[in-house]
Amino acid sequence: MVVRIALGQLQSGADIAANLAAIDRFAAEAAGDGASLVAFPEYATYEKKKVDATFPQVAEPLDGPVCMELAGMARRHRIALVAGVVETSEEPGRAYNTLVAFGPDGGRLAFYRKIHLFDAQGFGESTFIKPGPSTDPVVFEDGGVRFGLMTCYDLRFPELARSLADAGAQVLLVCSSWVPGEHKTEQWLALNAARAIENSVYVAGVCQAPPVSVGRSVLVDPMGVVEADLGLAAGVRTVEVSLETVERVRESFPMFRQRRL
Repeated sequence: MVVRIALGQLQSGADIAANLAAIDRFAAEAAGDGASLVAFPEYATYEKKKVDATFPQVAEPLDGPVCMELAGMARRHRIALVAGVVETSEEPGRAYNTLVAFGPDGGRLAFYRKIHLFDAQGFGESTFIKPGPSTDPVVFEDGGVRFGLMTCYDLRFPELARSLADAGAQVLLVCSSWVPGEHKTEQWLALNAARAIENSVYVAGVCQAPPVSVGRSVLVDPMGVVEADLGLAAGVRTVEVSLETVERVRESFPMFRQRRL
């Protein structure tokens, strides 16, 4: 079975209404191109160069106006939609960095609160963001495909990707705002490929565009082949994932049956 999905590379900023408008345009374009699901980056609805005190200030619950807008887009365009939002937490002054997935009927399919926060390169995401309390893998099904959710810095922790594959994921959605820096683009590309190869899955790494992030949203197949690369500009592209390819690669390299640790 071949399924068409779309990668939405945004250039989000602090204007929530403008970000939602861009998401709506890209979702409409993806649906018109036959995609059954469109994935957007982390912090799709609110983003700045550094996470600061404004993030918990703009945070909303998952049944708040921002998520209701996203659900309405999914329903209006008849497409599953995954996007990063800033979610209210129970701790004053800190929010959750959350991915939320809506089905084509607008119903919520899943949500994932980022567990590995980016306290590196002089950044301190955990100052204003609270790590998700659960480390359970988050997998949901849409159109006969099982998708696993990861967020940005999670990509550096291979055990999370493996737990998603163990939970049945055939496609990993890595929704990111990968901070620029020395060798960071090379690392982004290498880690997306590594997670695909070592788990025999497709990896859809969806990233914010420059200047906040490095861009280069990619689809990597289970053999590590980059089948799509969106470059540096904001945009949306529809790609194909083949469940037969996943099964064929897993038969050629039966790592899940052979591993000893």
